[in-house]
Amino acid sequence: MVTRINYGRVAPDALKLLIQLDAYKKETRFDEKLIHLIKIRASQLNRCAFCINMHTKEAIQAGETEQRIFCLDAWEETALYTNQERAVLALTEAVTHISENGVTDELYQEVRKYFDEKETIDLVMLIIIINSWNRLSIANKNGVSKS
Repeated sequence: MVTRINYGRVAPDALKLLIQLDAYKKETRFDEKLIHLIKIRASQLNRCAFCINMHTKEAIQAGETEQRIFCLDAWEETALYTNQERAVLALTEAVTHISENGVTDELYQEVRKYFDEKETIDLVMLIIIINSWNRLSIANKNGVSKS
């Protein structure tokens, strides 16, 4: 796959904005492993190979187990994830595929069992951010890692 546009060279200011937005994760209270689960799951749904590769490596470095990463695509079928993580993964899927069903009231209430209003917004922001990276990468055919 040939990269269409080197967006970092062509639009460095736009890239800087996305990098600044990505830095927001440092303002949240979430464990780094949870953030990586969000990034990996959204990237799986969006089929962004570059991001899946990058975030699985980062998750392992942050202490996530390979077993949980390998089973992430079937998270609903395993007991490897806490109820809190399951709510986050369901929210990740709903926001990533927002045009299909939106975020149902039932899902919103499930998320709110574990997170206050600020944390809920922070989760949605983290999901939006990784979806933005996925779309930028895929649209420009930067989605295949050369490593």
